[in-house]
Amino acid sequence: MVQTLYPENFKLPMVAPSDIGEIAARLMTEPIEQTGIHYVEGPDRYSSQDVAVAFATALGRPVFAESIPRDQWLVTFKSIGFSNEAAESFANMTAVTLNETFPNLNSVERGATSLHNYLSQMVQSSDRK
Repeated sequence: MVQTLYPENFKLPMVAPSDIGEIAARLMTEPIEQTGIHYVEGPDRYSSQDVAVAFATALGRPVFAESIPRDQWLVTFKSIGFSNEAAESFANMTAVTLNETFPNLNSVERGATSLHNYLSQMVQSSDRK
């Protein structure tokens, strides 16, 4: 099960760490005029349901997404060891994310690694250990 604070179909930007590294390395070798904010995302935006499907594919067994209702966010954070202040902070950040307008898809730099490929690589890597 993939527990999520977001609705199961809420899509948000995700990017593989290796894609961030590749883009950062490229930016470090570009002229100083290229400095500034660079929004980096993977090839698509994904929902918690997409994450569950990708895990199911990688693991070869059923995985489903379960959304934690907003009125349970603080309880959930506290149950995993967050202080009251940290729980409130993370709940507020989650709410802001739900209300956020993400950059236009055409204005971001795209990594090449899909969610399915990334999770498949992670599962295969852990199987070898």
